[in-house]
Amino acid sequence: MNKNKAIRYAIYAALLYAVSTPFSKVIVEKIPPAFMAGLLYLGAAAGMVVITFFSRRKSKTSSSFTYKDLPYLIMMVLLDIAAPILLMTALRNSSAESVSLLNNFEIVATALIALLFFKEKISPRLWIAITLITTASIMLSLSGNGSFSISVYSLLALLACCCWGLENNCTRKLSKNDPAKIVIIKGFGSGTGSLIVALISGERLNITPYILWALLLGFVAYGLSIYTYVYAQRYIGAAKTSAFYALAPFIGALISLILFPKVPALLFIISFIIMALGAFLAIEKERT
Repeated sequence: MNKNKAIRYAIYAALLYAVSTPFSKVIVEKIPPAFMAGLLYLGAAAGMVVITFFSRRKSKTSSSFTYKDLPYLIMMVLLDIAAPILLMTALRNSSAESVSLLNNFEIVATALIALLFFKEKISPRLWIAITLITTASIMLSLSGNGSFSISVYSLLALLACCCWGLENNCTRKLSKNDPAKIVIIKGFGSGTGSLIVALISGERLNITPYILWALLLGFVAYGLSIYTYVYAQRYIGAAKTSAFYALAPFIGALISLILFPKVPALLFIISFIIMALGAFLAIEKERT
């Protein structure tokens, strides 16, 4: 796969994930956060099992998992248990458009972790993008009650981004393997773990059609998105893939404003512009 094709896969991943936050906001009102997180990942895994079963095309460039992959697999699953639970909790108590934009902080977390632990380079232009996105994230995290206090639920969303930033780098180490297998392991492992957390924490799940919608959303926004994301990572790295993935929060924010019509606050508009500039710098840098 050449670089341009890998970039297209990264953009496909962003478009698929963009529907996650706004539609999760609708469903999480009916399903508790930990159960919701579990259903999303189980839907991703189940959908990928079906695709793998009916697909006759096998990747000729994929490798088999080895014992060296085990620490990354464990970290990937554990982080994917924590991140969506944190995000669903934030989403249930915050506006969908703000949480969508805060997802852009994943760029910052992924790039910094790639630098500190995996020695990927960060260009001066990407540093500017990181600064802009971080500034906008802080602005979005203000509680909006007339003070300069920080919203607890915004912090949970940012913490989820940090978990996914580390998880992205762990997945990068596994990207030589078949993306479908990675999604299946991630989905069943993290999905089951989230359901266990839900039961231990005392959440209750009523039988509702929203369960099927959550599974379908998980297949599209997590399964297919992760599948294309891993393919992109294999050829352009974690930091670059994350930069193109920056499209998802903006699309998600726009979809949220359509689903939940209202006039955006001035702070949201300013944050949107600053974050869009940061994402643009990140994307343009990685295209060159």
